Amino acid sequence: METRPLLAQKLADGLAAMRLDVPLDAQAKLLAYLGLLAKWNRTYNLTAVREPGEMVSRHLLDSLAVLPFVTCESLADLGSGAGLPGIPLAIARQDVAVTLVESNGKKARFLREVIRSLPLANASVAQTRVQETTGTFDAVTARAFASLPDMLGWAGHLLAPEGRWLALKGHADPAEIDAVPAGFRVVAVHELRVPGTDGERCVIELARA
Repeated sequence: METRPLLAQKLADGLAAMRLDVPLDAQAKLLAYLGLLAKWNRTYNLTAVREPGEMVSRHLLDSLAVLPFVTCESLADLGSGAGLPGIPLAIARQDVAVTLVESNGKKARFLREVIRSLPLANASVAQTRVQETTGTFDAVTARAFASLPDMLGWAGHLLAPEGRWLALKGHADPAEIDAVPAGFRVVAVHELRVPGTDGERCVIELARA
């Protein structure tokens, strides 16, 4: 298992390669979150990724790849699960109010423990199904959650009039994009380069039509 100094170096190197400016105190919190995730994962099975070094790439860096597109004051992370990408974004952008939407009780308990332990004053948990979530947000994120038509059909009401929907995907499926429901439009498909990961990654940016 990689030691904390090695994990810290891997995180710092990854952030530098992605040209992301994340302060050292935030990097320390990201590693503290990773420690909690690894600890709770042994009991709660929050993620299939077990090795901390792999978690740096596939969870922390992959989540933070969307950071340049987070230009908002409030954000909802749908189907947050273990807090991805919501927790890393809340750590890196403590000026953004992040709501972690998660209906599963065990995962919601983990998210509350992360918020308490770190602590993260700008993050909160909404233990509810996305369809029943209320409020409006400047940005909505979702990572490997559902198809674009399903996401927007279930939770499109959460997006503020001038807001941005940021869907993290492996690749942009033309059939999904063609099926985006009326009232929404694709602004851009941004390719992502995440150090230490294989395969395609992108964020599909959507807005109200």
